[in-house]
Amino acid sequence: MLTENHPASDQGPAACQDLPQCSPLHFIGVFPSDFRRPLRSRFVPTAPTDNSPAREPLRLLAVHAHPDDEASKGAATMAAYAAQGVEVMVATCTGGERGSVLNPAMESNAGAKRDLAGLRRTEMANARRELNVQHRWLGFMDSGLPEGDPLPDLPFGCFALEPLSHAAAPLVRLVRRFRPHVIISYDENGGYPHPDHIMAHKVAVEAFEAAGDPDRYPGTGAAWEPLKLYYDRAFNPERFRALHDALIEAGLSSPYAERIAAWAETDTEGHQPPAPTHPTTTQIQCGDFFEARDRALKSHRTQVDPDGFFFAVNADSQRKVWPWEDYSLIMSRVQTELPETDLFAGIRAGLG
Repeated sequence: MLTENHPASDQGPAACQDLPQCSPLHFIGVFPSDFRRPLRSRFVPTAPTDNSPAREPLRLLAVHAHPDDEASKGAATMAAYAAQGVEVMVATCTGGERGSVLNPAMESNAGAKRDLAGLRRTEMANARRELNVQHRWLGFMDSGLPEGDPLPDLPFGCFALEPLSHAAAPLVRLVRRFRPHVIISYDENGGYPHPDHIMAHKVAVEAFEAAGDPDRYPGTGAAWEPLKLYYDRAFNPERFRALHDALIEAGLSSPYAERIAAWAETDTEGHQPPAPTHPTTTQIQCGDFFEARDRALKSHRTQVDPDGFFFAVNADSQRKVWPWEDYSLIMSRVQTELPETDLFAGIRAGLG
């Protein structure tokens, strides 16, 4: 079921405070109770010798639901690590076949009307090149975003309706083949409650837990145990508030004012919806790659309006106020101290 594109040829202090520390071989804390358990690692660091082979490259895998999600969630992080020589791969679960054309300039495009799925594959290839990352399609059918009251049933055969073991098998196979040290995906809400995002979360957690067990998913390759699992916090309220406050202080209008006001009205207890179940533990300094992120976003011409929300504040202004992308560490098989400024904290030293 895997198909592929070939790889392209061509850190400041975290803002978190008073967060817990990871103990050896398990993570203390911020994930649901069913994940709150020790993780026994098969990773055994070895001391380098004069005859040791070259240092093993670090590898990062980001699991996303649709083409364009990789550009709006963690793109600058991926580009920054790729520039450091880290092997970075995006796994896209579906082809986005049931998506809508969201860029007004593309609504009359003949290609979008005739073959949206094919056009989105081209857009994904272009975005991948902008970020200098590898990419694999997992081959599932987009579930669409159900609308109406009552909500309609999801379409037969779509990704969100697949049994978990079937949906996760291609990702387990990819993990065992690519051998990532770190996996990034969405929280239990999918970042927002699209059925494909929620299923992407489930398969990412399943692959993280199962890929290192040789008794699970037989026939998908030799076992490989990823060491850390993160949830992306691309839309965390702290970032939007910081940008909003900076714009207001400068006497400028804020494109975030309506969103922040809506948060205040819909949550009387003071939390920003969705409630921050998983606080930021890790901030990656990647402001120098915001332009690469924006180029990747604009590569998805059917999905992203170049005059829209994502570009309402220019990259330089964002860089001055919030030069990070934010993550929650959910499970770790290595010891690390929080807050972090590196997704590979606790891993680098063990690779020699």
